Amino acid sequence: MEKYIWVVDYGLGNLRSVSKALEKVGAKVKVGANPELLNGAQGIVLPGVGAFDAAVNNLKSAGLFQVVLDYLKKDLPFLGICLGFQLLFSGSEEGREPGFGIIEGKNQRFPDTVKVPQIGWNSVAYTRPSPLFSGIPENSQFYFVHSYYGKSPESEIGQTEYGLPFTASLQKGNAFATQFHPEKSGDLGLKLLDNFVKYITPHLHPLPLGERNIRKLATRQGEKKK
Repeated sequence: MEKYIWVVDYGLGNLRSVSKALEKVGAKVKVGANPELLNGAQGIVLPGVGAFDAAVNNLKSAGLFQVVLDYLKKDLPFLGICLGFQLLFSGSEEGREPGFGIIEGKNQRFPDTVKVPQIGWNSVAYTRPSPLFSGIPENSQFYFVHSYYGKSPESEIGQTEYGLPFTASLQKGNAFATQFHPEKSGDLGLKLLDNFVKYITPHLHPLPLGERNIRKLATRQGEKKK
């Protein structure tokens, strides 16, 4: 059976842009809410936009919450994006439902001293090495949209400031997560997704991102000459 990345559909994710971005960097992707998709998955991506409690309840209603939690406990390849990042924490000030809890602490709301939500580009400073940022210059800009933030000194790999410092990205074992949206962050966001795909297995990634871009450029130049 050919392996793929499972993009989990629980009704609150920007699934199309995430799946298309993963496909653009060479991954085979399946999007859906069927827990049986886990059987052929070599990695899980959990995107998400919206409220914390709604996400937890949607996951539970679809029979996916425990499936994802059990997967995380096995320390298998995982990437959480935005709300998928926040769900790794014990909970959130935004609601009452518990999160997956593999990261201690609760997501907090930004202080009134800054405009909430944070919408736009912001830089990420590295706090420890991670394959997720391989080949990406430190303090690169990524796209954020969120009202709540998490802090995890133990698992933090990238930090951003918006009124205060917070964890922009983390890694715990084989679980990665970003508060920002790599699928909306241009070429550097694609590079980050490319790094995640490469981390899972080279078999999901037939050509390096740079080589594919070179081939595309050569094709376009050939077309212009015609």
